[in-house]
Amino acid sequence: MVEVARNDGGRVELALLLRRLTVELDAVGERFAKPHGLGRTDVRAVIAIMDATRRGEPLTAGGLGAAVGLSSASVTALVDRLERAGHVHRVRDATDRRRVVLQMSEASMAAGAAFFGGLQRELVAAMDGFSDDDLDSVRRWLTAMTEVVVAHR
Repeated sequence: MVEVARNDGGRVELALLLRRLTVELDAVGERFAKPHGLGRTDVRAVIAIMDATRRGEPLTAGGLGAAVGLSSASVTALVDRLERAGHVHRVRDATDRRRVVLQMSEASMAAGAAFFGGLQRELVAAMDGFSDDDLDSVRRWLTAMTEVVVAHR
């Protein structure tokens, strides 16, 4: 069992709240995944592709493997499965025709927007009670926590 310092300034409580949030978000992801024929790794892959697209960074299969921690053979099977199910397409990179990148299908994007759009709006609305300085602190904190979890892999 992990020993907890009595004067931790509420840090352990924050870590537990973060864990609770991740569990709840995981449950939301599962509620989306099941009717769309997606497994947990599939959802992680879809999110990685969408996030790369949002950043304007085309994602290759190799990049996807790095993002979700899968071997080359496993990524090929994953992308094949997602493509057969109509969630992603392999397309030639517009800047380097030798490279193949992954894109979300319009149908999959629409399904995600329909399912998660309301949650996204509610999350943004919940932020209205926080100042820009508060949100900057939360952004730094979440980034630091994410870096710790990624390093823990």
